[in-house]
Amino acid sequence: MTSLNVQFATMITMIGGGFYLGMALDTFRRLTINLRRPIWLLYTTEIGFWLLQTAILFIMLFTANKGEIRFYIFFAGLLGFAAYQVLGRKWYRQLLEILIRIFMAIVRFIANAVRILIVIPIKGLFAIIVAVLLFLIQAIVTVIRFLLIVIFLPIKWLFAILWRLMPKRARNFVHKWCKVYSTMKESCSKFLKWIKFRRR
Repeated sequence: MTSLNVQFATMITMIGGGFYLGMALDTFRRLTINLRRPIWLLYTTEIGFWLLQTAILFIMLFTANKGEIRFYIFFAGLLGFAAYQVLGRKWYRQLLEILIRIFMAIVRFIANAVRILIVIPIKGLFAIIVAVLLFLIQAIVTVIRFLLIVIFLPIKWLFAILWRLMPKRARNFVHKWCKVYSTMKESCSKFLKWIKFRRR
């Protein structure tokens, strides 16, 4: 037999447990009202919530009277839940909305701080690096083109002078062999294409 002190402590604990259950239920409904979830996740969330609340209430009961269950325990829990609905629900919902707004403001502040202090500087540094690399590539290409012009332009002039100094017969011979080379190249290309087609 449990003493009156234990019974009284159990009653108070379970009234508080019912009051807490009302607060937890309102919190759960408020936080999940706008979540888009598939039906299986909805049921899983609901079952998980009620299992968690059952475990919490049992821990409270175990702390009060070592887990001994009596009829008045359920009555005390319902009394605490009803007291919350009548006396505390309005005030708790207002407090919950204030806490949610404060939390969202803190989250937005942290997100803006991360964006300003980390994301934007990194993006700016990346843009600078890309611009510097593009400038260096363009400069290198310009230098290479200039060097090629400096190197091959005298060679081009030399060949032009040699071509003009070359006898007419020699120039005709070169033209003739250039045509022969072009014809051979075209014939080889056609032959290779024919072989490739036959393999298919």
